[in-house]
Amino acid sequence: MPLTNTPGAPAPTQTRPFREGLVSLEPPRLLGSRCGACATTTFPPRAFCPACRAVEGLEQTELDTRGRVHSFTVVRQAPPGVAVPYVLAWVDLPADQVRVMATVVGVEPEAVALDQPVELELTPFATAEDGAELLGFRFRATERGVAA
Repeated sequence: MPLTNTPGAPAPTQTRPFREGLVSLEPPRLLGSRCGACATTTFPPRAFCPACRAVEGLEQTELDTRGRVHSFTVVRQAPPGVAVPYVLAWVDLPADQVRVMATVVGVEPEAVALDQPVELELTPFATAEDGAELLGFRFRATERGVAA
């Protein structure tokens, strides 16, 4: 599945990440940091390496778009305006040895499974004061248990 905005949504006049430095739009990727001293990768990007404490030699890196559900919960109560139930998961990105917390879509909450393959997807998050559509990220189930 291509990494795009939500299917069927009208094309906005301008889009940007909801937080600079967190995602790349072209191509759609999460942005992390990689330590030149010990090769530890983190998300979100950090000003120092949590493994070796290096403050120099950190470089921005694009993370893999494919991952697997490490653990999850089905959220059934949320503030007004937030649709429930939804799945909140820790997603492992094995190629980068990074774990990311995000929602998982494309599968009924009761059908989510540990180790389920998922793929990064950008999605509208909010509208900025200047009218730009702000994009966030989530993961879409790609196999077993996928909604029809």
